[in-house]
Amino acid sequence: MIRIEESTTIEAPIQRCFDLSRSVEVHLLSNIHSGEQALAVGGVTSGLLGLFEEVTWRAKHFGTWHNLTSQVTAMEPPCYFQVTMARGIFRSMQADHLFESLGAGKTEMKDVFVISAPLPLLGPLAEVLFLRRYMLALLRERNAVIKRVAESSEWKQYLPDTSRRIEDAAQ
Repeated sequence: MIRIEESTTIEAPIQRCFDLSRSVEVHLLSNIHSGEQALAVGGVTSGLLGLFEEVTWRAKHFGTWHNLTSQVTAMEPPCYFQVTMARGIFRSMQADHLFESLGAGKTEMKDVFVISAPLPLLGPLAEVLFLRRYMLALLRERNAVIKRVAESSEWKQYLPDTSRRIEDAAQ
């Protein structure tokens, strides 16, 4: 099992960062290299993920196509949400996304991923040799996209009017 923690400071309000982190479209932006898509298999395929909603991602990693269904299993807007793998290639995967307002319109976004590779004997070896580094690179790419979108006017393309009204009321 590997545990990855990453913090990113974003010059944008907490609600905007929280909502962009739940956006299917923003997630897809950060995974263009893998050809990732959200599949219509009974879950969400666009918009903002809500509590207990599922999304099935299809992407190419290590030369092979994989499906991974994740579900939002906990949520405390705008400070926290948790995503847990429901089905997929890993033995287990859980991601906690925490948000803290730093004042002056800045937000710290902290991600904690806990992942167990498949195959009881080879999994731990894969975790040490390449999985940690690979997953950290994906997480950093995701966070860079969220930061770029949140700090520019691009965020308005991805958030519904209700999220904008919440953000305006908080200012």
